[in-house]
Amino acid sequence: MEWWVIIAIMVAVLTVTYYHLTRNIRFFEERNIPWLKGNPLLGSILKTVFQTDTFADVIKEAYNVHSEAKYVGFFDCLKPVIVVRDLDLIKSITVSNFEHFPDHISVNNEKVEPIFKKNLFSLRGERWKEMRTVLSPAFTSSKMRLMFLLMNDCAKDYANHLENLKGDESIIDLKDAFTKYTNDVIATCIFGVNVNSMKDPRNKFYVLGREATSFGVWASLRFFVVKTAPWLAELFGINIVRNEITKFFKDVVETTVKTRDEKNIVRQDVIQIMMETRGKMGPGKELSVMDIMVHAFAFYFGGFESTSTLMCFAAYGVGVNEEIQRRLQAKIDQVLEKCQGEVTYEAINEMKYLDAVVYESLRMYPAVAVADRVCMKPFELPPHLPGAKPHVVQKGDGLWIPVYGIQHDPKYFPEPEKFNPDRFNGDPKQFLSAASLIAFGMGPRMCIGNRFALLESKVLLFHIFAKCDLVPCSKTIIPMKLSKKGIAMTAENGFWFKIQPRSNKKAGVEKIVDPGTMLIENTR
Repeated sequence: MEWWVIIAIMVAVLTVTYYHLTRNIRFFEERNIPWLKGNPLLGSILKTVFQTDTFADVIKEAYNVHSEAKYVGFFDCLKPVIVVRDLDLIKSITVSNFEHFPDHISVNNEKVEPIFKKNLFSLRGERWKEMRTVLSPAFTSSKMRLMFLLMNDCAKDYANHLENLKGDESIIDLKDAFTKYTNDVIATCIFGVNVNSMKDPRNKFYVLGREATSFGVWASLRFFVVKTAPWLAELFGINIVRNEITKFFKDVVETTVKTRDEKNIVRQDVIQIMMETRGKMGPGKELSVMDIMVHAFAFYFGGFESTSTLMCFAAYGVGVNEEIQRRLQAKIDQVLEKCQGEVTYEAINEMKYLDAVVYESLRMYPAVAVADRVCMKPFELPPHLPGAKPHVVQKGDGLWIPVYGIQHDPKYFPEPEKFNPDRFNGDPKQFLSAASLIAFGMGPRMCIGNRFALLESKVLLFHIFAKCDLVPCSKTIIPMKLSKKGIAMTAENGFWFKIQPRSNKKAGVEKIVDPGTMLIENTR
């Protein structure tokens, strides 16, 4: 080959590469939209990739690029994304104009990652509507009441176990215990499988589930490749979830479905609800065993890590604040006395202060720092600032909702870095309706399992603080430091506490005044 041909090819390749790297670099400048500066290849997420900042910090930085703008710009690698700051505009996008933004940005290559492409989060259009209709009955009040019984038994076992820890064993990372509890609850309520991960921590359901949901450095890198270069992932066989894990959960579902069919077993869980759709969805819409597994695993994937982390942050917030801990325990004692020692579904749901603790944890440490939508029909956004031009979002363009930024904005939550459950002592719905608390999303795409996650968390926290005191130890990091490894929100070096039996259960009651001057009861 002539030397000039080689040079011509190299120039052509470099030209094409340069074009792809720089074609959008002036996207926001040309539209006069303020944006978070970044790297031509990695965009605005550069600090997250190199672990100099947490993903939450990056989202907060983007949110604060311009405090008055309705929206700002961000580069998700090479792709420009509009980050919506204005609460009314967020409600418009997620609720009023849902038909323009009905779907999430998702993994699009089913060959690479079928377990993500086919789940409820990633499904689009009519198929999403069908599956949302199928799965919604799994989380009605009547189903939650039944699941409460399973959660309650499991939570009591875990609280008893923690109460009886002795010596050095009583200093633990809460994340380990809480992920085991979450695993066992999801296994029984979603898959209909009974496991005890505290007694058998090496059971495959827990071991493989924890691996699948742990987004460390390598998992985050695989996710990055699958999302941004699916052709490369397909070429090298890169998956977010290992094939062994996919096969294990498929085998579990396949065995469960076969056994129930053969022995006429009916169990009120998510698997059963999907089984009962057979013969009712029409040609081409029937759920295969793989479909059932994918949707069941989606609840596992969505709830395992995020719910256990919610419990950890809530327990941390209570554990490092003695006054909050005593106040919560006083409320728990009142409920136990009223219920004669056995908490009920109704009593748990009526505990306003426990609700406040959980909502404050969700506010400070949402499971996802950012929510997303993809545009399916062109939509005109209002001017980002007075005097600016409107911006038309085109089909295929992505929008981000900066959950972490909004929930740490002092305009909506004074002293946002302070753990203060009292801000939710009123009606949390005022924050939910205003879109200032959007940890579970908003509109029709709101997390379908949010009631399940809240109930699961409250039940465990109730039983632990009924029996135990959480005491900071030498390993407890105060104040909280978020981990910079991966994209999942968690604590740097874990949630370490000393667990000890409560020394003040069922003692006398004294009156104390809290910072909000509200009279409360506290157990001595």
